[in-house]
Amino acid sequence: MARSQGQKLKILYLLKILTEETDEFHPLTLAEITKRLADFGIVAERKSLYDDLEALRTFGYDIIAVKSRVTAYYLAERTFSLPELKLLVDLVQSSRFITHKKSIELIEKLEKLASAYEAKQLRRQVYVAGRVKTMNESIYYNTDAIHQAIAENRKISFRYFAYDVSKRRVYRRGGGRYLISPLALSFGDENYYLIGYDGEAGQMKHYRVDRMVEIQVEDIPRENAEELPELDLAAYAGKIFSMYGGEEREVTMWFASRLVSVVIDRFGKDVPLRKTGERYFTVTCPVFVSPQFFGWLAGFGGEAGLLGPEDVAAEYRRHVEAVLSASPDML
Repeated sequence: MARSQGQKLKILYLLKILTEETDEFHPLTLAEITKRLADFGIVAERKSLYDDLEALRTFGYDIIAVKSRVTAYYLAERTFSLPELKLLVDLVQSSRFITHKKSIELIEKLEKLASAYEAKQLRRQVYVAGRVKTMNESIYYNTDAIHQAIAENRKISFRYFAYDVSKRRVYRRGGGRYLISPLALSFGDENYYLIGYDGEAGQMKHYRVDRMVEIQVEDIPRENAEELPELDLAAYAGKIFSMYGGEEREVTMWFASRLVSVVIDRFGKDVPLRKTGERYFTVTCPVFVSPQFFGWLAGFGGEAGLLGPEDVAAEYRRHVEAVLSASPDML
């Protein structure tokens, strides 16, 4: 590297060294920094390094001088602290909608935001019981296309599949394309879902993003604003179970008192609770009535039940009876 070019790049390599090789517990002296720069083919004098360090401070980098027998320097404040990076790594590693390959790529990028010493602490495996990573790498491009379509007020089209018992993809609608007005992306039951409006059916629907393929942003505007339903995503998520649709009804449920936290986690703090004696309480709120809702409620055994309306309560009883009496002939 020519000396003049090396001098122009010196401050950049200095920042690289401070970023990758220093932290609170691993500062570098000027002599060590000079040697690291020499490895890049850059000759540096002590005085010029003082000037460069000060220039980086002026620009906004938090470079700390540790004064002892020999003064050493390290980059203190970073975009993300080590605890924040650990949290992000854990989320990436434990998210089932991120493929194993992509998880490794993202974690390697996160490691570059820490020093080499801190990066070693990020190389840890997070195990979550029953967690299976998605196999569809296109989820990243799908989410980007969906965000683009929402921003540009355009519809999207895609093919949608499920798996058969041979683990082969089976495309819905005979492989035909769906045409949907995207409203929002939602995370539920450890999967990414598109919440969209099907203009032909006149209702909102949900689609697993990792099961959408060949997604395209169409040159077709979404339904007019007055046609699209208003979507309070937080409230909507509290009403729907496992992203299965159904008729929205206001229902009254009863629960054992020890389940108050569970109910608040599900429906939010604003849901009205009515105490009925020392052992039970009731809650009335809107939900999308579906087999998944019934399954959630039945999961509490004798500590929860459905009071009304009567037609929904009767449907719940039929659901439970069907589960108890189910006996496929092939078993």
